[in-house]
Amino acid sequence: MERNRHHRKRCRRYDIAGHAHELTFSCYGGRAFLKGERALGYLVQAVQEGRMQHNFSVWAYVFMPEHVHLLICPNSEEYSISKILQRIKQPVGRKVIGYCRRYRPTGLKWLETGQNNPTYRFWQDGGGYDRNISKDETLIKIVKYIHENPVRRGLVSKTVDYRWSSARAWEGMETELAIDSRTWPLD
Repeated sequence: MERNRHHRKRCRRYDIAGHAHELTFSCYGGRAFLKGERALGYLVQAVQEGRMQHNFSVWAYVFMPEHVHLLICPNSEEYSISKILQRIKQPVGRKVIGYCRRYRPTGLKWLETGQNNPTYRFWQDGGGYDRNISKDETLIKIVKYIHENPVRRGLVSKTVDYRWSSARAWEGMETELAIDSRTWPLD
């Protein structure tokens, strides 16, 4: 009997009260779908609405051209990271695909999966990366790692120069997406 050669990696999620979560998810095929203002605006709106609906704090983020890093902390005893991610990712994909269908049909070719269901995809299939964080020193390392992403990639020379990152908020500057500094556990 031949083994199935296509193994789908499963992301294990642990919804533990008091834990922060480092989340990473990517655009379909590693494509740079988050280079445009429209898609980034949809993502900011989805995170803001998800934060309100699911009661989580946003402590750090960076929206790279082909992937997203978020450091969030649910504020409720019971929560579902899977539902939070779904609430963030689904509207972005739907809005981008809908926009392309109406105004840029040629752009749909980049979203094609080659399958019947789904025909188009904005986000990479699968759970992405989810890491529970319970230690203060780990939170600090993750914030630094997230903020340094655009510098490591060579997109900017200083973290605060990247518009789609919370690095600016940590320095008291205006950002596209506010962070919840009032819930940050460290001073």
